[in-house]
Amino acid sequence: MSDHDPQLAAAEIRARIDTSKPHSARFWNYFVGGKDNYQVDRDTGDHIKQIFPGLVDVARTSRLFLGRAVRHLAHEQGIRQFLDIGTGLPTADNTHEVAQRAAPDSRIVYVDNDPMVLAHARALLTSTPEGDTAYLDADLYEPEKILEAARSTLDLDRPVALMILNTLGHVADYDQARDLINRLMAGLPSGSHLVVSDSTATSEGMIAASNAYNQSGAVPYYVRSVAEIGGFFDGLDLAAPGVVQVTAWRPEEDAEHAEDTAPAVDAYCGVARKP
Repeated sequence: MSDHDPQLAAAEIRARIDTSKPHSARFWNYFVGGKDNYQVDRDTGDHIKQIFPGLVDVARTSRLFLGRAVRHLAHEQGIRQFLDIGTGLPTADNTHEVAQRAAPDSRIVYVDNDPMVLAHARALLTSTPEGDTAYLDADLYEPEKILEAARSTLDLDRPVALMILNTLGHVADYDQARDLINRLMAGLPSGSHLVVSDSTATSEGMIAASNAYNQSGAVPYYVRSVAEIGGFFDGLDLAAPGVVQVTAWRPEEDAEHAEDTAPAVDAYCGVARKP
């Protein structure tokens, strides 16, 4: 992507958008009520809702978990820097909005390599005057490059919250997914935090939905066991209540949406601190 010619950069991004196949960012955007999706994404979403209606709850409650986790980190842990990898399409209450409401001087770097996400990023990812919000066209599989590029916005000598929500399922090999997290966390100082959530193979419905999605032509998403989600936090200090369903992670901190956090869902999460 060209940095010196915004019009050329925008044209390059648009040329990369494939509307012939569903894409996870657009698919998820449809499930959370967004407008940035195509008919192929809606058709796939409607088909999967027939197989497993509970996936809509997973999308909605995972988004609410993001807000609770960011508020916890900003209010209780004093975190002022966030590195959000696998951003997805901007909707309501994005990481920077939640963080900067809690602490206006928060600095956020979003990372994604989906062209539609990047096409919207310039217009929608704004910032408070006191803080900063940036985005990187980068790949999860190159953690060292992400960290180096993030240095232009974040001070990596100070604690950072690494957010990887509903993204690691795209990494087919579990050991590789753990290695990517370890390499990212290795570049962050003590006091940094890891926030992960992902759909889990905890019901036949979710497994069937995952299989249907993976047959749609989209980049596959692999659901894992709860124990595997827990393994992402090895070597870190898990915050209470540990690795739990996204609806069970400190629901009392989201009183505004208390009625929305109740359903049991096939998605687990955790927040942990680097010693």
